[in-house]
Amino acid sequence: MNYNYRDIEKKWQSEWSKNKVFKVSENNKNKYYVLEMFPYPSGNLHMGHVRNYSIGDVVARYKKMNGFNVLHPMGWDSFGLPAENAAIKRGIHPNEWTWSNIENMRRQLRELGISYDWDREVATCHPDYYKWTQWMFLQLYKNGLAYKRKSFVNWCPSCATVLANEQVVNGKCERCKADVGKKDLEQWFFKITKYAQRLLDDIEKLDGWPDKVKIMQQNWIGRSEGVEVDFKVDGMDKTVRVYTTRPDTIYGVTYMVIAPEHAIVKELIKGADQESQCKEFIEKMKFLNDIDRTSNETEKEGVFTGRYVINPLNGDKVPLYLANYVLAEYGTGVVMAVPTHDQRDFEFSKKYNLPLKVVIQPEGVILNPEDMKSAFEEVGYLVNSDKFNGIKSDKAISEIIKFIEEKGFGERKINFRLRDWLISRQRYWGAPIPIIYCDSCGTVPVPEEDLPVILPTDVKFTGVGESPLAGSESFVAAKCPKCGKVGRREVDTMDTFVCSSWYYLRYNDPCNSNEPFSKANAKYWMPVDQYIGGVEHAILHLLYSRFFMKALYDMGFVPYDEPFKNLLTQGMVLKDGTKMSKSVGNVVSPEEIIDKYGADTARLFILFASPPEKDLEWSDQGVEGCYRFINRVWRIIEEFLPAVKAAGKLDISALTSEDKDLRYVINYTIKKVSDDIGERFNFNTAISAIMELINALYAYKEKVKDEQKNNAVLKEAVDSLVIMLAPFIPHAAEELWSLMEREGSVHDQNWPKYDSQALIKDEIEIVIQINGKVRDKLIVPSQLNQSELEKTVLENDKTKALIDGKTVVKVIAVPGKLVNIVVR
Repeated sequence: MNYNYRDIEKKWQSEWSKNKVFKVSENNKNKYYVLEMFPYPSGNLHMGHVRNYSIGDVVARYKKMNGFNVLHPMGWDSFGLPAENAAIKRGIHPNEWTWSNIENMRRQLRELGISYDWDREVATCHPDYYKWTQWMFLQLYKNGLAYKRKSFVNWCPSCATVLANEQVVNGKCERCKADVGKKDLEQWFFKITKYAQRLLDDIEKLDGWPDKVKIMQQNWIGRSEGVEVDFKVDGMDKTVRVYTTRPDTIYGVTYMVIAPEHAIVKELIKGADQESQCKEFIEKMKFLNDIDRTSNETEKEGVFTGRYVINPLNGDKVPLYLANYVLAEYGTGVVMAVPTHDQRDFEFSKKYNLPLKVVIQPEGVILNPEDMKSAFEEVGYLVNSDKFNGIKSDKAISEIIKFIEEKGFGERKINFRLRDWLISRQRYWGAPIPIIYCDSCGTVPVPEEDLPVILPTDVKFTGVGESPLAGSESFVAAKCPKCGKVGRREVDTMDTFVCSSWYYLRYNDPCNSNEPFSKANAKYWMPVDQYIGGVEHAILHLLYSRFFMKALYDMGFVPYDEPFKNLLTQGMVLKDGTKMSKSVGNVVSPEEIIDKYGADTARLFILFASPPEKDLEWSDQGVEGCYRFINRVWRIIEEFLPAVKAAGKLDISALTSEDKDLRYVINYTIKKVSDDIGERFNFNTAISAIMELINALYAYKEKVKDEQKNNAVLKEAVDSLVIMLAPFIPHAAEELWSLMEREGSVHDQNWPKYDSQALIKDEIEIVIQINGKVRDKLIVPSQLNQSELEKTVLENDKTKALIDGKTVVKVIAVPGKLVNIVVR
């Protein structure tokens, strides 16, 4: 009987689907919720998908075999710009394009044999799902966490939509490569900043997350402590407020910089000699994105506004500049500049010939501003700082803040780098924002009973201008829920991150038409025990999901305030040292590998080639090696089938030394694989241990005559082997279990437990060292104590020959490992 992977895999996929083997419901068992980040349905799975889902499947199957009630769902993050671009390029409606892709990718996932409960499948573009995304918006709106305001945003003129900073690469749109500019638009925001401190503090709860991800979240939230100070604008009844974490340098301010888009700028430059120059600069800044403007690699540029501001602490009048590196959205949009103690300010001052003033001197050194080649940014002692002279700079910070507050110049302030979440998108293929604008009633939320607000079909996709929804008269015109007059629907749709920020909750109760999920189901299944996905989602998706969970917790909808207990960020799949990419031309299609070798081989290679958190280098030879290994497993089990079927009860007292050796490997492998999967996710070393067990079986076959083979030991070996292989190569394992005439599915079996007595060897091999150098090895009884081991080794003929004619100075015996004889 050959290993015919095509027939075997097709057979068991059909069987699992027909019998809904992986369907799960709430019960009294301990639950385990394993979730891989759901994919965007682009049309085809790639090897990164295969790796992600294979990792999750091993965990899900292993936990099920260990007695857990396992929730392992799959769905589709199916709204987004690519579908709309496809509609423009190919003349296909986004809905048709998306569902066609979902159908194909679902088929591919089934071919991989992933143990999903397909009855819980969700798609964010389905009205049954985005109804509840809109409901989420309304809850945030009711609780003051959703609001609308004008904001400068990254605008891609080609895609005609707002882009997040992360979607702008080197000043160009990540998707279409067009130059990105700035646009001042009315936008909807979620007030994530209200949760900034909790999001930061609760990182401590995330013991099961990688440190690198926690650090990335901490840096993104970016908490800082400082002071806000008001500087009066000379000649105007206006002040500009700055935020600084370095009040110890405030006496050294020699100029001020303000964001070109700051609300006060128009008034500041009006009538100034530099007005036209400033306007040109402001226009230029509209075509630079925030990341490029603040990058260390971008040359710092500025324009004098013609205005001066007055330092309240010493009365100095300093020039006010527009600068490209200051953003209105960060801090107060105004920055005090101290060139002698900040490198960026130093470079700007040199470029525009601005004065330098030293206010911190290093101990034992006198800094002369004219001689400085760079800013002094270390701790030192204050000078030129009035009553604070001589105080160590790090100690002066709190004293100067206290002085500023006492004098009424400003106030202590905690700031965060985190900005409120801009969710408006000028697109069609997204969840409509459930808001109606009424001339009489203003902004009116759509009543919950009227959800979902359905996407219309009478839209035109031109790729230019405002949202395609604006051109749909049937959509735009809507009755005001308050007064009944005709109003206008919001034509922006929501950022797709909104849809993916709560999907893990919908899996708890996906068919519920009355609420997004029942509290009882959320209490049973949440939090997600193991979340798996790429590190590229370490900031936005994970942060937004944490925000959603905390907001829902505060509203009383969920009993937990963190969504993901443990997080695994798997590495990329590389070929020839670079990430697989169509543009590079190094893509390996999963379908080709499955067709040539089978899904089990594809899974086995992707799990064996590298630890999951590391990048994986693709190897055709490695794939072939995994295919040969499965065939090797097949042959040895096929050969032992008669013995396994005929096996009786294991009699420990009748074991030969060969039987004991094989039982040692069996039980060592069970222990090793259990630890590697259950504790460390070291799937590669788990598979390696199983390979060693196969080697031991072949060795037993060669060493022991057929009539002397212990059928009960072989049964123990084969049963354990097939069960341990089941999470990795589920189709082959299921077929082998069936051929062994075992009852039920292999995936419903209990995970094997190792026999600790079998791991105690009667005899072991120890090392003999002479003066620390290995000279021989010796088989000795395993239970020898230190003195017995020393005596045994010294009485051995080989040892006597090694030390003949020498004086033994000392003997160091380590039971179970070695004996070192020191001679002279």
